[in-house]
Amino acid sequence: MSTYEQAGVSLAKAVDVVERLRSAVESTNEAGRAGPFGAFAGLYALDETRFLAATTDSVGSKLMLARRAGRLRSAGADLAAHCVNDVLCTGADPLFLLDYVAAAEIDLEQVAELVEGAAGLCREAGCALLGGETAELPGIYREEELDFAITCVGLVERERLIDGSRCEPGDVVVGLPSNGLHTNGFTLVRSLVGDGPFDADLLLSPHRLYLHEVRALQARADVRALAHVTGGGIAGNLARVLPDGLGARIDPESWERPPVYAWLDAQGVSEDEQRRVFNLGVGYCVVVRDEDAEGAGYPVIGRVEADVTGVIFE
Repeated sequence: MSTYEQAGVSLAKAVDVVERLRSAVESTNEAGRAGPFGAFAGLYALDETRFLAATTDSVGSKLMLARRAGRLRSAGADLAAHCVNDVLCTGADPLFLLDYVAAAEIDLEQVAELVEGAAGLCREAGCALLGGETAELPGIYREEELDFAITCVGLVERERLIDGSRCEPGDVVVGLPSNGLHTNGFTLVRSLVGDGPFDADLLLSPHRLYLHEVRALQARADVRALAHVTGGGIAGNLARVLPDGLGARIDPESWERPPVYAWLDAQGVSEDEQRRVFNLGVGYCVVVRDEDAEGAGYPVIGRVEADVTGVIFE
């Protein structure tokens, strides 16, 4: 199975679910809720000058390969990094995380590995892991498998909020490199690996934390939009932060891809499918003014344009 759909995951269905839930979400506490529905992190107006930013996610199918490879600690750090990166898309500083571990039967060592991995990432990001929930749910989870989810909450001053609204034609897209697949597309990867041995160093490379890199960029450039490249690839995620009427043109030859993408090529996963599902070696997109790009220290991978619909590859 060389497509995400054949492996059992429909990105189109995920979009349909979001649209179906939109009215229910937007009907709640309109006074406090701020920002667009479907952003990387939801915003809540704490007062006139500050927003809370919050997001929730899980490790997903990568956790199954991490368990087989004995790398659950790394998977815990992966998810914490993923959630901090999502909150960071608003310009927020991460405050705290909460975790949720569930399995048919709890294995103390496995839970400890996950939580200790997340705690290590929290120390790196300067935020707190406050606690969470551990649940034994036989009949819901398969034997030996487990699930791990995290909620991250951050804080951003209204004047420091990054929401893409200041993007203009001529701005450029800077690409921060990924380590590999990060934490998306692993249902497809598992279908390619099957039950046999696999190269854990190649497939399970850590999900990078972009907090310090983004803060360094903000110190020397006018950062106008931030996109965490997760499920949906560069096109699907960059489009989420560009205002109506603007799109972006991406040059896929402007950066180097990690070796895992050559492995996907060898497994018969097409270029179009890789663009649709994976990050292709760009884990974070930062939109800055053209004049700020030269000192950014990262490759310019695209440009914001008014005559482009969505995000397209040249």
